[in-house]
Amino acid sequence: MTALAPTLQAFFCDRLIKQRAASPNTIAAYRDTFRLLIAYTTDHTNTDPSDLDIGQLDATLIGGFLHHLETERHNSPSTRNTRLAAIRSFYKYAAHQHPEHAETIQRVLTIPQKRTDRATVSFLTRPETEALLAAPDTDTWCGRRDHTILTVMTQTGLRVTETTALTIADVQLDRPGAHINIAHGKGRKQRAVPISTAVIAVLGEWLRERNGQPDDPLFPSGRRTHLSRDSIAHLVTKHTATAAARHPSLTTKNVTPHTLRHTCAMALLQAGVDITVIALWLGHETIETTQIYMHADMGTKETALNRTTPPNTSPGRYQADTSTLAFLKNL
Repeated sequence: MTALAPTLQAFFCDRLIKQRAASPNTIAAYRDTFRLLIAYTTDHTNTDPSDLDIGQLDATLIGGFLHHLETERHNSPSTRNTRLAAIRSFYKYAAHQHPEHAETIQRVLTIPQKRTDRATVSFLTRPETEALLAAPDTDTWCGRRDHTILTVMTQTGLRVTETTALTIADVQLDRPGAHINIAHGKGRKQRAVPISTAVIAVLGEWLRERNGQPDDPLFPSGRRTHLSRDSIAHLVTKHTATAAARHPSLTTKNVTPHTLRHTCAMALLQAGVDITVIALWLGHETIETTQIYMHADMGTKETALNRTTPPNTSPGRYQADTSTLAFLKNL
């Protein structure tokens, strides 16, 4: 047996699970990376997976694999970088286990991350949000569940995995201080998110109908199990299509569960909530992550522009008079 298989097994079982206590999402992402890498290597070296060695997975092959992800699998540069991060983590571990492959490992570790564009976040306006919340058919059980999910996500900014993991016990409706406990946040961070009177009312009605045990899923599937991430994405897409009939502007936006998180953050920012509070609300690791909402808020930029107006002039954008427009048109 070559060194690759036992080292890869030890990396997952000892390094990730025992030593680092990595989350199931992290382990699944790393697993998918190496499944793709081994399949690519097998195809390009005509070597069975059980016969692959670390020396065969050199910088040239890893570079070809990353290029394959972008050109043939049509992955984004950010996804390519995520795959590379998983490979780097493994090679850093392998460097201590197999110094005889130090040169190969070092060359792989020098493969750079690809620079990516940072697009402005997409979020829903208040009328669009209201149209989305009104889209589910509340005469049905699924419609009432979906309405509650959309209300909670747009008002609390929960991630989709945080929403699917909620149990009945995580909801505290006692006033004052009604909130939702997030026990499975990103990076294993736990936090509590306050909820408004409107959300309290919606959740109260849902809990009375749900009538489950404390450990039961707050938002169950038809089989009474936790909803999957794909299920949440599907219901968001479905109800967005319904809401678009009322607000056609929704057809121009790619509305995903994360869009609802951005919508919550922008609503807080436009209400004058300090950016540090928003970072704590959303469970961001650093405030730099939250800065993206400052760039997306055109209202804040307009306010800043008005504050820089020269003396003895009225704030606002320049508006050319009719005669000027006619002159420019006839040039």
